[in-house]
Formats: sequence, structure tokens, C-alpha cells
Amino acid sequence: MFTGIIEERGEIIAWQPQGDAARITVRAPLAASDAHHGDSISVSGVCLTVVDQGADWFTADVMGVSIAMSTLGQRQAGDRVNLERAMAAGGRLGGHIVQGHIDGTARLLTVEQADGWRVLRFSLDAEHAPLVVRKGSITVDGVSLTASGVGDDWFEVSLIPETLAATTLGALEPGAEVNIETDILARHILRLADLGRLPEHAAALMNTAGSSEHAGTTTDTTTTEEEQVRA
Repeated sequence: MFTGIIEERGEIIAWQPQGDAARITVRAPLAASDAHHGDSISVSGVCLTVVDQGADWFTADVMGVSIAMSTLGQRQAGDRVNLERAMAAGGRLGGHIVQGHIDGTARLLTVEQADGWRVLRFSLDAEHAPLVVRKGSITVDGVSLTASGVGDDWFEVSLIPETLAATTLGALEPGAEVNIETDILARHILRLADLGRLPEHAAALMNTAGSSEHAGTTTDTTTTEEEQVRA
């Protein structure tokens, strides 16, 4: 699991096609410093597994489905990518729950500049539109962001100077494609709704909450000897 807080910007130093799949090597001094074979690293939002590593680089395999669903297949040597190591147990959840299992891509429509920060508007297809709400979480190229505006076929995010400087989002121009991952909680809720089981689960949650509330309250049903005499 990831949090969407980018640790460093890596540089692709090799992209080797292998049939429908590929092998990517990224220069990443921080991510590689404690990387081990089998570790998970988010590369611009896509969860990849380390298969080889050195002092300042790591290599990972990219499956065909990841290439088809993401922008990784469009990248080349020299391109920058956002990197985040998997969250350690007990670590801070600085962004939101991010799996690294992207839903697809979105296209940057407009960029609005204002006093050092920017508002980016991205396209949003009909399949994912119900999963993005104003002030809800969304991951763009691995970065945990808050949707500041939402329409039927678009969403906006507002980027502060720190995000612009620390991630690849500051270099985006209209027409650029990015990887997006919607909120996993929203996906589960939509799935329950599709199955017609949302009311059932909502009722169960309400019952659980009610039971928990009453569990902390005890009623003294004992009576004193004096009360029994008065009765």
C-alpha cells in the first residue's frame, strides 16, 4: 500500500521491451537505497516489483496490462517519474490509501496559473465519473490529491508550490496524459450499489455502530436491601 506522498523524482535510464511486457530501470538514489528484490515501488502511480537493484537504481518488470492501461509505455530514457516506496507498518498515512492499481489515464485539458499555485483540469470518462467527488481523494501519476472541482466529464485539482516542485506534475502541459487511481472506498461502495446490496450493508453498519455504542453502557439492575423492603 502507498499513501500518494512522493518521495523523489526518478529518471528512466532504460526501457527494454520484452514481447507484450517490458523491463524498466530507474535511477532513484532514495528508493534504491534500501530496495530489495521483491519490494513494491510506485512508479508514477503504477505498483511495480523490484527484480534487480544497485546503489542508486532499480529494475522492475512491467506487465502488458500495465503498459496498456498506463502511460508507462509512452515513456523513454531521460523521462522523470514520481516514486514512492511501499508504506511501512506503523508509518504515517500522509495522503490517502493508494494501491498502485490504476484505473486508466486522463488527459490534461487546461492549466490555470494563480500566485504560485495552479489549477489543473483533467478529462474524466463516464466509467470513473461516479467515483470522483468534490473534496474527495484521487491519485494522479502517483500523487495523492483532492478534487477541488468536478463536472460530468472532468475534474480539477489545485496544486501548491511544494507539489509543483516535488513531483512531475509541475511540468505538465495541456494534452499530457496521466495515470489516475480513484478512491478504493468509492469503488467498493459503487460495487455494492451495482449488486443491489448497499442498503443491506448500510443497515449492518448501523447495527454494528449501535451495538458498539450500547456496549460501553451498563445498566445497574441490582437493588439494595433497603429498596427491596420499601417495595
